[in-house]
Order: sequence, then C-alpha cells, then structure tokens
Amino acid sequence: MPAPREPIFLGRDTYRRRRLIDALRFLPIVGFLLFLSPLLGGGDASEPRSTALGVMFLFSVWFGLIVITMALVRLLARGPDGVGADPMEPEPRSDKRADTRSTPHPQGRSGS
Repeated sequence: MPAPREPIFLGRDTYRRRRLIDALRFLPIVGFLLFLSPLLGGGDASEPRSTALGVMFLFSVWFGLIVITMALVRLLARGPDGVGADPMEPEPRSDKRADTRSTPHPQGRSGS
C-alpha cells in the first residue's frame, strides 16, 4: 500500500497573492457584463430609456473599475516580490553574464 501523500499547502501570503491575481484577471469580464447591462436591462419596451442615465451609469462603472483595479494593484504591490512577480512561476536564472555586445566609444568617431 503506497504511503499517503502530504496535503498540498500554500502559504497564506502565496494563497492571498494568487486570489488577488485571479480577481484582477476576472475584473475585465465583470466590467464587460456591467457595460452590457443597460442594453440587457428590463423595463417596459413601450417606455423609452433615458440616454443621460445610461451614460452616467457607464461612466460610473468605468470609474468604479479604475478604483477597484487601483486598490487591487496596491494590495498586490505590498507583497515582497512586487506587482510583476507570480509566485507559481519558476525563479529566474541567476546567470549574470557580462554583456558581450560592443558599445560605441563615448567620444564618437576618432580622427576628427
């Protein structure tokens, strides 16, 4: 009988970071659905809708998405690795090779 495997456990910080990344990935879908909601909204077909209210709703949703994104990115940036680091990606190689490209002389062309 094989030995029981250890349960998969993610640290609290890693788990929280992954959920914030998931929320940021899901936010455009929520925004798209909210942008479509005035078109899909119920109401009486014989009664015309107010264009001004629709525009105010769209700009309110737009502003709300910006504020929510800003808050999520700030929470994500508080982590030790910053915004661009994904905890599930492999670590970058630590090869620090010297740049082998030739660089131009700082004084420009010689012989002038």
